[in-house]
Amino acid sequence: MRISRILTDFVRLFYPNLCMVCHNDLAEGESVICTSCLYHIPRTRYWLDAENPVAKIFWGRAFIENACSFFFFTKGSQYRKLLHHLKYNGKKEVGFVLGKEFGNVLKKAPLYKEIDFIVPVPLHHKRLKQRGYNQAEEIAKGLEDSMKIPISTDNLIRLSYTETQTRKNRTERVENVSKAFSLSKPEEFKGKHILIVDDVITTGATLEECAAVVLEAEGVKVSVVTLAYASF
Repeated sequence: MRISRILTDFVRLFYPNLCMVCHNDLAEGESVICTSCLYHIPRTRYWLDAENPVAKIFWGRAFIENACSFFFFTKGSQYRKLLHHLKYNGKKEVGFVLGKEFGNVLKKAPLYKEIDFIVPVPLHHKRLKQRGYNQAEEIAKGLEDSMKIPISTDNLIRLSYTETQTRKNRTERVENVSKAFSLSKPEEFKGKHILIVDDVITTGATLEECAAVVLEAEGVKVSVVTLAYASF
């Protein structure tokens, strides 16, 4: 036991297991983010309010049942780095850990009780090859683990390789993702309530386009969640 502990300490000397927010050592059983930072994450609690600011993004634009985000993504916040690690630094475990925590609150929220499938916003195969994983799918896996609701990754597909939405205004974002998605098996979603998942929402253009495509299935309902809400 003592030898094992010494080896562990030696490995951590060169490959420290640190919280991605405060950079303190993670305790046994912790992953990605320490308990203290997770406790203090700036949660929106929008899952308790059907008329929250995220939901209002889609008013008059897409027929969304409910929409919310887990935490605020504000300029200068130390929690912004979590999304950066997830999307650009290959730290896909961030998606699963935060997705699981998000799922723990969503499964208790009355607005999200009747979900049939969790559907991550898809990446084009070229971008998937570049990144090695779909960050939205990693979040969806965490949600699935907590909510015990199956993921669908082969129905909503991305048809075109679009430019990044970063630094684009609302109009440019809409044009960029127009007709970028399709349903390969519309009958699979017939009469179902679909939860579309992404990492962060700003203008909602990508999620709006995804929702419009999914809503083409007969009798389908759509709700939307993201890990972060980029409030300005």
